[in-house]
Amino acid sequence: MISLPRAGWWLAPILCALLANSAAAGLRLDPNPRWRHAQDVQALIAILDTWLDATAPWERRAAPPRVRIVSEEELRTVAGPARRNHGRTRGLYDAEETVIYIAAPWNPRDAEDVSVLLHELVHHRQAPHHWYCPGAQEEAAYELQDDWLRIRGLRSDVNWIAVTLQAGCTPKDIHPE
Repeated sequence: MISLPRAGWWLAPILCALLANSAAAGLRLDPNPRWRHAQDVQALIAILDTWLDATAPWERRAAPPRVRIVSEEELRTVAGPARRNHGRTRGLYDAEETVIYIAAPWNPRDAEDVSVLLHELVHHRQAPHHWYCPGAQEEAAYELQDDWLRIRGLRSDVNWIAVTLQAGCTPKDIHPE
């Protein structure tokens, strides 16, 4: 029989209820929380790259990308008119400059924010390879982002139908003659 200190007897039912609720809700502890303690963005990239080494089909590139945290307005400017009607853009990879742009506010301790960086790191790995269209890269990047979040008990808010259509590289404006 487990004996609790006299002052802590009331704590046992509360702990049992919390554990039962967290298990029912599917909450899990982060299996590798090192990313939360990264000293800077480059250290965080190194941690995420190690995860991608084990899960992504593309190799790590010799040099990591630079990262710029910018306002949403500046990100829209960098994205250009072709991406303006695709909803809120939280990150963007510029393959020519090897720069990842991330919309502020961005928190390196928040799993969803970090998953945006991870998504763009996938594009950094994909950049040297041939793609029929830029959208063809998105499905794999979103899948890896979703996997990373799922391991931490979270889910990405992705419109998978739109991602699949974008990945198909089909012209958007098809009209019969």
